[in-house]
Amino acid sequence: MIRINQYDMDSFLNYIVPIAMRHVLLYIGISLLLLGCQSSASPKQELPVLIADVDTTLSPVISDSALQPYSSLEYNKVELLQAAPGTKSVLFNTSGSRLYAMNLEGMSVYEFDQDSRKIIREFKFKPTKGTGWDYVKDKPIPSYQEKPVEACLSHDDKILWISLHNAEGIVPIMTDPVEASLLASQAKNINGKQVVKKVTVVYPGSSQKDSFDVPLIKTGKTPKIISKTADNKYLLVSNWHSYNVSVLEINKDQYPFAKVISTVPVSSIPRGIAVDDKTNRTYVAIMGGASITVINNTVWMKETDIQVESNPRHIVMDTSGHIFVSYNRLAKVACIDAETGKTLFTAPTHAQPRTIILSKNHKFLFVTCYSSDFVEVFKINNAGFTKIASLPCKGHPVGVDVFEDNTKLEAWVCSYSNGSISVFSFNKK
Repeated sequence: MIRINQYDMDSFLNYIVPIAMRHVLLYIGISLLLLGCQSSASPKQELPVLIADVDTTLSPVISDSALQPYSSLEYNKVELLQAAPGTKSVLFNTSGSRLYAMNLEGMSVYEFDQDSRKIIREFKFKPTKGTGWDYVKDKPIPSYQEKPVEACLSHDDKILWISLHNAEGIVPIMTDPVEASLLASQAKNINGKQVVKKVTVVYPGSSQKDSFDVPLIKTGKTPKIISKTADNKYLLVSNWHSYNVSVLEINKDQYPFAKVISTVPVSSIPRGIAVDDKTNRTYVAIMGGASITVINNTVWMKETDIQVESNPRHIVMDTSGHIFVSYNRLAKVACIDAETGKTLFTAPTHAQPRTIILSKNHKFLFVTCYSSDFVEVFKINNAGFTKIASLPCKGHPVGVDVFEDNTKLEAWVCSYSNGSISVFSFNKK
């Protein structure tokens, strides 16, 4: 008998309405199983059973516009969570109920429950030999292919796209248990024509394990940031050592779910990506130079370059056409007008600002400062930044994302060298 818990059913029902007949058939089959019909499925084909002591009910989605207005943040406390070696980035789902931590050295992805702070699932990649890169000595080194770097969620958080540092491509993981089993069955029908990566799903506190293959979609050498268009039709991937950006068309119903349709050359090492769906453009930080490349999303070709200061690493955009950028070597952040390319204002930071993220109301900027072990928070004014917090954060903080409700904001920050996640809580005022 296949065991199906409430989480599986909730996930399934939430997803089934807009999907075609194959999902309707799955729903009928699962309904029959719940009525007690016997199944000949082996244990490995069972749907995941989540650990019992964690509330797996997903929070309802609250849009950013539904949050109550606030104009200030008051620092409250910090909590320290254990992650895995070399955690590189973190990403919340739309509702903020789940956080995904990409563990580069741990070769896995942790799925955290925001409320309980517990790990719900761990997606572990099977390691295969590959070639990595020593960024200090600037030379290739023996390593493993399956090292998660950055990620992006699409299709109502049903697909988690992950860049694998040394595999020259990205992989999709279906976060919904039913969809994961569909992916596994589709992979078996490819008959070896598609390169795949093996994933084992571990449920802490339970002996239950599941495994499936995910397709590796080749993009370029050393893929980093993944971003998507708002309509979930396209992905963009910055390829560090290929000096280009891959554009992929997504097809969630056809394995392997995305294919490269264009490759845009850039002048030097690309990293940060910000998609502006209003103007149909994409902005790419050229970390190896002193520019931001502008891509026209209609034809997927380079349109121009915005000249900026050297070594821009990460970029984000607000809804008013402002680009925010972290300058890694210069230890500063800046606000740039996307239309004119003019730098509007800047502010100094601690050493090596890496990932930046905006609050939901776009009034506050969070910055991880890698080598100096600080997290900094700036209020964004009409004509400048005001630093409101400078918080110690050991272990070389690198990735950050934020959770918000109507009373508080949490900045979840992953530290690379000590394998931890610091949760900084702020009261909204």
